[in-house]
Amino acid sequence: MSRTRTAMLAALALVAGASGTALAATVPADIGTAAVPCTVDYKVQNQWDTGFTAAVTVTNQGSAKSNWSVKWSYAGNQKVTSGWNAKISQSGAAVTAANETYNGTLSTGGSVSFGFQGSYSGTNAVPATFTLDGVTCNVDDGSGPTDPPDPDPTGPKVDNPYSGAKVYVNPEWSAKAAAEPGGSRIANQPTGVWLDRIAAINGVGGGMGLRDHLDEALTQKGSGELVVQLVIYNLPGRDCAALASNGELGPTELGRYKTEYIDPIAAILADPKYAALRIVTTIEIDSLPNLVTNTGSRPTATPQCDVMKANGNYQKGVGYALNKLGDAPNVYNYIDAGHHGWIGWDDNFAASATVMKEAATSEGATVNDVHGFIANTANYSALKENNFTINDSVGGKSVRESKWVDWNRYVDELSFAQGFRNQLVTTGFNSGIGMLIDTSRNGWGGSARPAGPGATTDVDTYINGGRYDRRIHVGNWCNQSGAGLGERPQANPAAGIDAYVWIKPPGESDGASKEIPNDEGKGFDRMCDPTYTGNPRNGNSMSGSLPDAPLSGHWFSAQFQQLMQNAYPPLP
Repeated sequence: MSRTRTAMLAALALVAGASGTALAATVPADIGTAAVPCTVDYKVQNQWDTGFTAAVTVTNQGSAKSNWSVKWSYAGNQKVTSGWNAKISQSGAAVTAANETYNGTLSTGGSVSFGFQGSYSGTNAVPATFTLDGVTCNVDDGSGPTDPPDPDPTGPKVDNPYSGAKVYVNPEWSAKAAAEPGGSRIANQPTGVWLDRIAAINGVGGGMGLRDHLDEALTQKGSGELVVQLVIYNLPGRDCAALASNGELGPTELGRYKTEYIDPIAAILADPKYAALRIVTTIEIDSLPNLVTNTGSRPTATPQCDVMKANGNYQKGVGYALNKLGDAPNVYNYIDAGHHGWIGWDDNFAASATVMKEAATSEGATVNDVHGFIANTANYSALKENNFTINDSVGGKSVRESKWVDWNRYVDELSFAQGFRNQLVTTGFNSGIGMLIDTSRNGWGGSARPAGPGATTDVDTYINGGRYDRRIHVGNWCNQSGAGLGERPQANPAAGIDAYVWIKPPGESDGASKEIPNDEGKGFDRMCDPTYTGNPRNGNSMSGSLPDAPLSGHWFSAQFQQLMQNAYPPLP
């Protein structure tokens, strides 16, 4: 439920609630246009039996401020338990929200937003009065003649867009899959549509553009619900740690990203013609975690990632995309969350959530523009390792001491996604966020799949003998040899997980195994070279990649055949 009220109506509601008497009030006709020193928009966004989340936007009509403080009091027993974008404290019923160091400036006519999670019992009435630096504000109910009503963030959105819905089958991918021997067995599976450059919006080389896909989705939808999965993937300085997936925009071209890429996509998604579709956007895979793991003094750092950390264009680009795309009430934004073999270590885990929060609160975005997160996009990490757990030990040694686990806190994607979801909520994201897990290439079936735990000779033998994930190193990511299709796409497969999805279309290459000249901005990454002996990001191990691979995103028949051969669950 989402609620906004004028201060007068809120006060009357409290009286009516206490007395059981229906009250009527005469509100001045010019209340929407009266000169007021400030307005406050207070919305309860999600509410359950004992808790709620709320978003507050304060607009200053007085003199400019370098620091600010908003105060209100509750009539009930509401308690603020955590907050974001403001320092929130509470004494009894009185609440104070003061600026953070990064959002203290509040110009005349400017606005600032913050949010919080709280607990309550009984009723959860909207506060009657708010003050900004001691001056009483009006509560903006959006009813002024030039003030359009704020969109209800719960609006037509559902808790899980995948529930009760079919998912769009990309006819271009489906045709390639069906053309492969045996490919018809999976050609009807839904996969992501990648918008990996500006030209992809209108279609590349005579292929389908965004409107073409959405029009086809309306046909596939019929009378039921249908999800369309889009990959938003064109940040400035894209993928600063992997040359194979570099993009067309330079590190400083944030303006082009906004005006030539995100704005046209947002305009298409906002077309009322497509309002009946549930549009899931996967926002900029392999971007934000790079700012944690591949910068500074770390041995995995790259100059390109240091540049992107310094200029902030990853956070700004992701924030802008969340803000603009989230304006459409049928769009569900999911931010890429890496995978357990990337950010599952203590040094990376909470820090990555913090960077994601920075992005989700920049360029006009708020955490309410984030419906969830996606793990393992375009990666190979096993969904669930059944032959061992992170709590096992062998000969007095924890599995965390094994070379494979290497002190990670997680051994598979399901436990990581559920654990990271909790961290994200703790960091300030809404408690209702859901997780997606890409299972397109993490099945690891076939004859090499272990039937049980490894021998207890030592911790490495135990892990290596029992693990499904057969990569040489958990940091290997390019066209991995021996991989198989994973769980088929499905909704609500586990607690906190909205869906298993195939965002990475099986059969599309991760990168070329040798340098191939191209006009797509894609470089040659040695991690795609099967002869490469590695770097600190993969423990200086062999790359484990397949030979003769084409450019990233191009069809790779040999990989597709191997994915089908090693699928788990097996294909019929």
